[in-house]
Amino acid sequence: MLTLQRMRHFPAYLCLMLSLAAAASCGTSRKAARQSAAPVILPLVDSSDIAASRERAKAVLDSIDRVRGNAAVKEKAPEAAKTAAAQKAPGPEDTARELIAYARSFTGTPYKLGARGPSAFDCSSYTSYVYAHFGYSITPYSQAQFREGREVPSYGELQCGDLVFFGKRAGVRDIGHVGIVVFVDEERGSFRFIHASVSKGVVEEDANNPYFQIRYIGARRFLPDIER
Repeated sequence: MLTLQRMRHFPAYLCLMLSLAAAASCGTSRKAARQSAAPVILPLVDSSDIAASRERAKAVLDSIDRVRGNAAVKEKAPEAAKTAAAQKAPGPEDTARELIAYARSFTGTPYKLGARGPSAFDCSSYTSYVYAHFGYSITPYSQAQFREGREVPSYGELQCGDLVFFGKRAGVRDIGHVGIVVFVDEERGSFRFIHASVSKGVVEEDANNPYFQIRYIGARRFLPDIER
């Protein structure tokens, strides 16, 4: 139990204890403040690390650009393929021109009845051989060829590559000879053709020659129509 004398000094003792506690608290706060106010020192970074990081970032960006570029190419590829195909695909005139050039490559080849080429031809085996080079299967007999393909009604509708047929004799519609049109002269209303001649071998002739004029029977078309 507190004596009366001790109780008399208690308030002073309590004040002293509170003062000491406050001083200790203030010191701690000041120390914390000093620590918080101290400058932050960052660790040193090697310049080579920075360069490596930049390189990695650049590689990532390049990869993204490549992916975007590839996607754009894939989107354009079908259209580009169509354009390329349209540019490369030969038209009817190109096919006819190539066929005529191939036919002329046999100029001077001798005539031989029943021969199938390429060292010798008769008239129908010659036309059949030339067309076969371009994927057309035509019977190697002139009378059969006159029933194949599409009819060309008149001189005015002839085009290069058409097969033209002639009779064995003037005024007789008995197919005896066939050739390939190589040039159409619209002004003269005539044409030139290449054929395997009995006396000359493979040669070009003018249809205005009276011998052929009076024997002409008609024409057949196997190639696509050429627009005029």
